[in-house]
Amino acid sequence: MSRLPVVSGKQACKILEKIGYHTDHQTGSHIILRNEYPPHRRLTIPNHKEIAKGTLRSIIRQAGITVEEFIKLM
Repeated sequence: MSRLPVVSGKQACKILEKIGYHTDHQTGSHIILRNEYPPHRRLTIPNHKEIAKGTLRSIIRQAGITVEEFIKLM
């Protein structure tokens, strides 16, 4: 299992945009992303300087990719 990189909320959004997610809206300090292609998933990304490791792992899992794929997209 690969180590998770330290990324900010905005960096995570840019990485997920590469696989079809786009910014839908922002509520407070959370950015809501939607996937254009089926299955239409919705992700909530905290807009923090550093996303906690467990939170990032959960976001990656919800996006339907592996940690290795996430690192390659960086």
